[in-house]
Amino acid sequence: MTDGIYILGNDVVYDQVVALLNSIEANAGRKIPVCIIPYNERLDKIREEIAARDNVTLFENSAAITYWDNFATQIWKNYPRAQKTWREWGFSDLYELPMHRKFCAFDGPFDKFIYFDADTLLMGPVDYVYEKLDSYDWVVNDFQYKSDLKYIFDGSSELLQQVFNQEKLQSQIFCAGWFASKKHIFSQDMLVDILNKLEAGEADVMALVAPDQSLFNYMVLRSGISYYNFACHDSEKATGNHWSSKFYVVDNVLYDQGRRLTYLHYMSIGASTFTQLCSGEDVNIPYRDVFLHYRYLTSPEQRPQSFRVESPLMRLQKTTSSFIQQKVNNIKLNYRNFKDKITQ
Repeated sequence: MTDGIYILGNDVVYDQVVALLNSIEANAGRKIPVCIIPYNERLDKIREEIAARDNVTLFENSAAITYWDNFATQIWKNYPRAQKTWREWGFSDLYELPMHRKFCAFDGPFDKFIYFDADTLLMGPVDYVYEKLDSYDWVVNDFQYKSDLKYIFDGSSELLQQVFNQEKLQSQIFCAGWFASKKHIFSQDMLVDILNKLEAGEADVMALVAPDQSLFNYMVLRSGISYYNFACHDSEKATGNHWSSKFYVVDNVLYDQGRRLTYLHYMSIGASTFTQLCSGEDVNIPYRDVFLHYRYLTSPEQRPQSFRVESPLMRLQKTTSSFIQQKVNNIKLNYRNFKDKITQ
């Protein structure tokens, strides 16, 4: 049995990927193979980084990538409410489609795996997670179940109460930015059944803000595979992981009330923020020195020694450019909606 780690990434999140890889090397407690799933074809810097590491590979199973791209496309293209809502928001018809490529982990080289979003840092050993996969099919360690259900499912949908056991629903939702599972955990029969149920109308329970996360939660709950959340059941391993929490830092490792974190997740902080920071701009992110430590762990000479404050003129230029771009996007959206109406 081969244990491994998957990361979804490309050159846009290069700085975060490097920081994550270095944190894995420093804190995993042993050498764990890592496979990077391509978000898209922007991979020049990622390929160079992979070539410099003997335990990191690129996921190159084009058949699997095509399969999961088509799987997600079939689901969302046949869901009118999603199409209408995303257009109203100014997004594409297949909003966040590349995020669904993390499903490729089910067809990768690892028998048991942990998936990490690129905006994550590993803080401690993960052997306990792989061991739990001996007893369960899906393992997480987060407090998503304490948050609003709207980030996972459409709580206003009457169908939601019919599709899921309400006693389990709130307690078994999870963040799809970090989870552990096994190769081929969803059989072909399961996948066909899931597609049929969604196309028959159950897609209406889905939330649309983070479609891949909603789909992951739907598949885990609807398939009935066994599920375990350390945050619910293990007080020793149940720590926070979101950057907004207050943690203590000891030797570039974060602790929550004396307990070492397994991982820190920078969810919702844009990739451009990390790029600006690593280019020497005075950008404030939580636990900035911790991130910079891991980003430049193997290349300390490249770490910015000072940070430049953005001038008022530069801020004005960026704000103006962003305002103009938003206006252009609104015009495009209005035109597309008008075109849809006259062609109906």
